[in-house]
Amino acid sequence: MQRYFIETSIQAARISGEDARHIERVMRMKEGDKIVVVAQENAHICTIAAFAGDEVIVQPTGEIIPSSELPVHVTVACGLPKGDKLELITQKATELGMFALLPFEAERSIVKWDKKKGAKKQERLQKIAKEAAEQAHRTVIPKVYEPIAFQQLVQQAQNFDAIFIADEEDAKADKRTSFAYKLQQIKAQQAKSILIIFGPEGGIARKEVEALLQVGAQPMSLGPRILRAETAPLYALSAISYEFE
Repeated sequence: MQRYFIETSIQAARISGEDARHIERVMRMKEGDKIVVVAQENAHICTIAAFAGDEVIVQPTGEIIPSSELPVHVTVACGLPKGDKLELITQKATELGMFALLPFEAERSIVKWDKKKGAKKQERLQKIAKEAAEQAHRTVIPKVYEPIAFQQLVQQAQNFDAIFIADEEDAKADKRTSFAYKLQQIKAQQAKSILIIFGPEGGIARKEVEALLQVGAQPMSLGPRILRAETAPLYALSAISYEFE
């Protein structure tokens, strides 16, 4: 069944905008057809009751689909990458269970966030996250934040139960503590929120690593190979999913 998100309670369920047009014109649904409506992080099976102008009125059947969310909130912080890599990270990380995306202006970021066009780009990324959440049968649409300065990242990092940095120097070390082992530790500690931090192309600068280590971050070893900026977050999310789910 097709899945749609609404911002109201299920008792006042009306679908409007692009989603309503998708139901009526693309899917060509009719009254009596069933869809899944996600309201307040619960996925309800609903019946289309009526088409009212540019809105679709639905009636909940009372059946709720079990949540498919990760049991831990994972925020991905990534140094601004080149090209459309941020769109790829947004889409695929949403499919893998990301809770939020927090881009930041890293020392080695070649790309600079255009303040004039930033709102439209952020809106596009949020739309990508919404569509990916629908496709992946999620009950939460990840929040995509506007890029922040590195010092703001350091401050916000302290609000998480666990912080990990993808550091290529750690990948080169002869002795590494596996990421799996560290995940087992924080799972035993019943961590509820994890921040995973990735640099842009070229990696994260040493002074940035040192600043994050001072607020409790740990290096996460993603194996001996050096991963691309858009690959590393997906690898880490897959490892978290394997350990926690």
